[in-house]
Amino acid sequence: MRKWMWVLLLIIPVIELFGFILMSDWIGAGKTLLLMILTSLIGIAMLQFEGRKVLFDARAEMERGQVPGRKMVDGLFIFVGGFLLLIPGFVTDIIGFTLVFPLTRPIYRLFFLGWLEKKLRNGSITFYRRPK
Repeated sequence: MRKWMWVLLLIIPVIELFGFILMSDWIGAGKTLLLMILTSLIGIAMLQFEGRKVLFDARAEMERGQVPGRKMVDGLFIFVGGFLLLIPGFVTDIIGFTLVFPLTRPIYRLFFLGWLEKKLRNGSITFYRRPK
């Protein structure tokens, strides 16, 4: 896992720099900077709106006596998406928008829950109950 973190820390800035240079060639450096700032502001607004909505839905499920499992996963995706939207760059903005946007979030949820189930089955992740 740590190897992948280092690889990502090295590759993501290179990809973002390439995207910035490519977009600057197409529309100009000033418009590219303005576009990056605009996507970050739109992303922050979406993050606040979707975050509040997920918190409200999770609270409503808890009041009905249900466990808000999907809402918690959605909240995690919104948090990660918001973090990616704050990082300057177009690739992270695209991924961040798709994590925050409610129509594309179920795709990520499907893959995440499949990965989580696989890890639980092979014993990589275990849960311990606290003694009563």
